[in-house]
Amino acid sequence: MTKNFALIGAAGYIAPRHMKAISEIGHELVAALDKNDSIGIIDSYFPEASFFTEFERFDRFVDKWRRDSGKKIDYVSICSPNYLHDSHIRFALKSGADAICEKPLVLNPHNIDQLKIIEKETGQKVYNILQLRLHPSIIALKEKVAKELKKNPNKRYDIDLTYLTSRGKWYFISWKGDEAKSGGIASNIGVHFYDMLSWIFGDVEENTVHLKTSDTNAGSFKLKNANVKWFLSVNSDYLPCEVKETGQRTYRSITVDGEELEFSGGFTDLHTRSYEEILKGNGFGLDEAYSSINIVSDIRKQEAIGVTSTAHPFCRKVLS
Repeated sequence: MTKNFALIGAAGYIAPRHMKAISEIGHELVAALDKNDSIGIIDSYFPEASFFTEFERFDRFVDKWRRDSGKKIDYVSICSPNYLHDSHIRFALKSGADAICEKPLVLNPHNIDQLKIIEKETGQKVYNILQLRLHPSIIALKEKVAKELKKNPNKRYDIDLTYLTSRGKWYFISWKGDEAKSGGIASNIGVHFYDMLSWIFGDVEENTVHLKTSDTNAGSFKLKNANVKWFLSVNSDYLPCEVKETGQRTYRSITVDGEELEFSGGFTDLHTRSYEEILKGNGFGLDEAYSSINIVSDIRKQEAIGVTSTAHPFCRKVLS
């Protein structure tokens, strides 16, 4: 049976992946919302979808469409700015729809606690897009680690996470550069990596921030079975020289006990995979989101202690 979708944040960077996923799995986008109207990409997927630039009219349409047509919006996909996710999830649930939300699900753990209450009140579900959990290389790593920990439960891994995704001046003018709206660098570009690491290596036992600037966050944490050094930045100055020479503006590296984890490919279909699993009832819900949201919330509240011997080596690039 065809399911009906609505999409909030239709003009954003990530929205086309959701449109593509809804289309590829054979369902229908009924309505879309964004205050910006540059969304010609929607014609490639759902040219008949109703479009709104004002939330009030979108809200009225969702309610009226259900009453007039005898149908309902089954899912609301949420690609809006991070600080609006909580409100838009609430709208979806109270409209009788399940919510499918981009990461970070919310900015703070207490938001998840409240959403659990609304789930129970409405009987609807919240799903978080945590696509790294569906990446073949990540799944293989989890299976490998699980086997090793079964033999040696006290084993601790040493992990380096490095992620640089260069952004221009626009980034700091947009909502993404406003910590109150995006949650900061760690929330905006790091939350899915934290989710992946805690999913594989266990909950955080100690969380330390070494460096915190407008364009870079770095720190370390101890998971149940791993010591992690991490470095995140949107500043192209910190890219490795060999990456700059190729003209690339993104660098992603995860090493486990000194061995590089290869997962550069395999990303193109992960949103479609995510939607397929959600419609099968296998999506990642509020409980799965809790660990990574707790990590980024804790990072946001901390003061940086400075670069110590346990800091990620890329911190020296910032200090030089």
